Amino acid sequence: MSQEQPRRAPEDTVKYGDIFAIGGELAEEPVMPRDAAMMQTAESEMFGQIQKGRAAAAMQSAAARNERAGLVGHSDMTEVAGKDGVTITETDLPGQRVITESVGRQQVVNQYSRRSPIPTMTPSSIYQTDASKDGVGPITIGEALEAAALTAGQKPVEWSDAAAIQAAEVRATGRTAIVPGGVAAAAQSAANLNARTPRAEDKTTLADILGDATSKLPSDKPASRRDAEGVASAEMRNDPNLNTHPAGIAASVAAAARLNQKK
Repeated sequence: MSQEQPRRAPEDTVKYGDIFAIGGELAEEPVMPRDAAMMQTAESEMFGQIQKGRAAAAMQSAAARNERAGLVGHSDMTEVAGKDGVTITETDLPGQRVITESVGRQQVVNQYSRRSPIPTMTPSSIYQTDASKDGVGPITIGEALEAAALTAGQKPVEWSDAAAIQAAEVRATGRTAIVPGGVAAAAQSAANLNARTPRAEDKTTLADILGDATSKLPSDKPASRRDAEGVASAEMRNDPNLNTHPAGIAASVAAAARLNQKK
């Protein structure tokens, strides 16, 4: 009788909570190959192809890693997916469509909106354009985060970015705890997954996280100089070289704060 090969501890698996900002029982479940296959099929039927940086791509990468490590089988699926499958829904709102991707009936793993393409600009040029409109109010922290999605959108999310986003969320909402399902939680999950993802093209980018930042903030406020300093400090402390990205989170909040001060 052959001896069973030892398997690594269950904590070595990539779980749903590692790649998505979710709670509950599904967060502790390993990402399974058949779950990922079902989400790929759903995205292909809805959009004509798998969406880069969305649920199917993240699940595929995580499930493949679990399978290569021998922690799950190729035909394995979670009980939730086996019972209720996966779903993708679209909701039309003025100027945008909200896409919601779920595993099971109620467990939302990814939600984002699609808007009309906006030309890539620097943070200052974006804000200067907005400021030229009559009656425009001060630039909020959420809007500064969305501007960073344009100026540094292709940058993979790193720990320094996640820290800066968390600092921005805390200052925008006035809450000391991370908002469940919010932009900071998504950034931390992305940074955690990216640290274990070898190929750059498989990593989650700032554009994936920040494109609809304002909708993920339960409250928002105009960006101030103190906000900019706090965000820059968080980004620098968590960067290996103690630097901030020239067009990243801190730079965008700082540009917004400068323009608000001029007003």
